[in-house]
Amino acid sequence: MEATARRPLQPTRSLTEGFWAAAQAGRLVIQRCSTCSAYRHYPQPMCAQCHSTAWTWAEVSGQGRVYTFTTTYQPFHPFWSGRTPYTVATIESDEGVRMVTDLPAEDTDRVRIGSPVTVFFDEVQDLNGESMMLPRFRLLPADDTSPESQTVDS
Repeated sequence: MEATARRPLQPTRSLTEGFWAAAQAGRLVIQRCSTCSAYRHYPQPMCAQCHSTAWTWAEVSGQGRVYTFTTTYQPFHPFWSGRTPYTVATIESDEGVRMVTDLPAEDTDRVRIGSPVTVFFDEVQDLNGESMMLPRFRLLPADDTSPESQTVDS
């Protein structure tokens, strides 16, 4: 396996340019329907709720909870060789949108469904070797005593 394998990333398209531009500036934005105000991710040209094609980018909190996760012990891409085990999680944001992320290695042993998370931005190389910021999530510290980190909905 190639030692310099790059992280697999989705290419930027016209529909996702605003998402990546905001990430480059350290901001997390999600598409929001201009007609019914529904958030949606992954970016789509039409709202699944009301079928409007009018939308805008809305900055969101970057806070949420682990909806589900899996820990992988076999690298299925050269980038992950030597980085196992790693955990991939679906995060449900405070705004109700679900996003997929890999968690930092230090979170693998303590992740649980319902664990509170926060966004961070990781500098990575795209397929052309250009630097870009990738929004990822990490678990909040175990000693975080904020009210948001103490409540887990059933």
